Amino acid sequence: LLRTSHANIPKHYRATEVMLRAELCFALLALLPAVLAFGPGTKCPYGGVSDVGLDPTGGYRRSMVANPERRSLLTSANIDAVKADIKKMLTDSKDFWPADFGNYGPLMIRLAWHCAGSYRSADGRGGCDGARIRFDPERSWDDNTNLDKARTLLWPIKQKYGSTISWGDLIVLAGDTAIESMGGPILGFCAGRIDDGDGEDSIPLGPSTEQEAIAPCPVNGDCKAPLGATTVGLIYVNPEGPLGNPDPAASAPQIRDTFARMGMNDRETVALIGGGHAFGKTHGACPTGAGPKPNQDPANPWPGTCGSGPMKGKGNNTFTSGFEGVWTSTPTQWGNEYFQNLLKFDWQVHMSPGGHHQWRPTDPNAPYNMLTTDIALLHDPNYKNLVKHFATNLTALNHAFAHAWYKLMTRDMGPYSRCLPTKDLPPPQPFQMPLPPPPARQPNWQAVRNAIAKALTTPSTALAPDMDAAGKPTYTAIFSTLAYQCAATFRSTDYTGGCNGARIRFPPLKDLPVNVDLDKAIKVLEPIKSKYGATTWSDLIVLAGTVANDDAGGKRDRFCPGRSDAVNGDGVAVPFPFNYSDPITAAYNHIDTLGGTPRMWVALAGRPRSPSLMKRQGYSGSWGNDPAVLSNAYYKVLLNEQWQAATSPSGMPEYHAVGKSGVTMTPQDLVLRWDPTFLAIAQEYASDEAKFHQDFADSWTALMNADRF
Repeated sequence: LLRTSHANIPKHYRATEVMLRAELCFALLALLPAVLAFGPGTKCPYGGVSDVGLDPTGGYRRSMVANPERRSLLTSANIDAVKADIKKMLTDSKDFWPADFGNYGPLMIRLAWHCAGSYRSADGRGGCDGARIRFDPERSWDDNTNLDKARTLLWPIKQKYGSTISWGDLIVLAGDTAIESMGGPILGFCAGRIDDGDGEDSIPLGPSTEQEAIAPCPVNGDCKAPLGATTVGLIYVNPEGPLGNPDPAASAPQIRDTFARMGMNDRETVALIGGGHAFGKTHGACPTGAGPKPNQDPANPWPGTCGSGPMKGKGNNTFTSGFEGVWTSTPTQWGNEYFQNLLKFDWQVHMSPGGHHQWRPTDPNAPYNMLTTDIALLHDPNYKNLVKHFATNLTALNHAFAHAWYKLMTRDMGPYSRCLPTKDLPPPQPFQMPLPPPPARQPNWQAVRNAIAKALTTPSTALAPDMDAAGKPTYTAIFSTLAYQCAATFRSTDYTGGCNGARIRFPPLKDLPVNVDLDKAIKVLEPIKSKYGATTWSDLIVLAGTVANDDAGGKRDRFCPGRSDAVNGDGVAVPFPFNYSDPITAAYNHIDTLGGTPRMWVALAGRPRSPSLMKRQGYSGSWGNDPAVLSNAYYKVLLNEQWQAATSPSGMPEYHAVGKSGVTMTPQDLVLRWDPTFLAIAQEYASDEAKFHQDFADSWTALMNADRF
């Protein structure tokens, strides 16, 4: 039994009460780096060494914290036992919610799909890691009608295994087991999801004021990215067609666009639609609906309004989506009949008992139902070719579906290293952007530090240095910026990004305007990389920024080596161009996605700034004349000067200090004055330089190691 407790960390983030039994040694090996990451004086890698980098709101965000006490402690043996119990549950029909065809398998597949299918690649939000489908707003979405019954069916299993399996893992495993039990293909299972304690991280998915602020949808039914679905409250598109119009040709582009928002290509899309619709049926027994949602009637959500007596609202009287019917003749058996039926029959639109447009064969003896989004696959050339392919090649469908389903279930889990090492874990997949192992031999890091320190003041032909206040050359702010930009790509929402891999060396990150000429800064470091070949680019970039900050007068930051280098920039998450209404909203959305805190954000804003890089980005310059110093001068200038809005010669919005020539700040800087929370922290730093240095060091270390799993 191992217990750790850090009273200085907010209770929802404490790596506490971690009870590790001996038979869970594999899980311990996977969790140990995360457990060690959050205590003062702990071993490398040490992200979040103080509460500066942790979310202080009391929420359950995974913000730079791998909550080990909420992570599954599954072993291979446990997984087998859980799956056995799930299989028993699938065919044990209960009176409170009778199983269609005597099998809950299709219901569990829908639960897993809708839990994971909220993921969107624009900002990494959504997905089943967190199992927020248990909370509002997701639990009350129209697309999740009656899934509360599925979770009720799983509760005895969750209760039996307790903290050894998270709700997120249980929901996904239930979907996997259901597919397998009905003869379907499964690639494997990535265990290790962390349960959230509320639905806070789903609030930006909508409907909410937060969603409207960062991702408004003027016409619900035609929502654009970054929203993952065309309709807030649905997982993908309206099955009835765009805005309820049963137009298959118009539905096909929406399907492609929506599935692409979660990183799916055409083959994956068609395999998932047809594979999912190989099972189960739709429910729309009457036009009066399912009744009030959980957020409208928590005591009796979705009671059903169809029928009467003991079977009111359930069984043949169920209303879930408003559509009614089966796709195939074997709704509890895997196969490619769905694709065959699409091609075999001529389809005509009609109105379901639930009041929605759906499609049936012109042959009155064919008892099948299709949605507009199904028929759409026949109205797009590429989709139709895939339908024909899967209709005649079950082996191809098996392969495509197994891989697409695993991607759907796992995309929000981040790097492969976050999956617990069980026998059900498949090899790394391309969407997990696997990295090669780091070098077995490490260089003499003190020698590398010394080489970087020398390079800080040695001009290079690769990139001209800045000049410090004494007119001497310095790469201090340039190296600090390089490391910051490399690491600040991290997203706590789906654990992607960060400097591990050093993908800032490649397109698309290399070519972002904010990273202009940082490829040249990397070239400045090339002689060091060549001399100390055992180091990786990712370690060298982080160490260069760390040494630069130390040399600038900051508190010595701790450095944790062991990163690896990617071979290209494929699959990297490029920052989505949100159309923010104001820079304060932008700042808080960045903080939320990064997984940081306002204090961390304000502290890192005081990092050394390179006037030359700022000019290359299109600004007139920087706020100070000494890019080789890390101090609280930034906050004093920010708070003590009067600022006037201006536009740089390149057209960038900026602010000039009134009466001070050449003193420039960006709108992102001025946000620290405009927002009261940011302002209070900035005032603290302006009057207490020691506090700034401590918080900066802690925040820098947390950011540089946020992606270390």
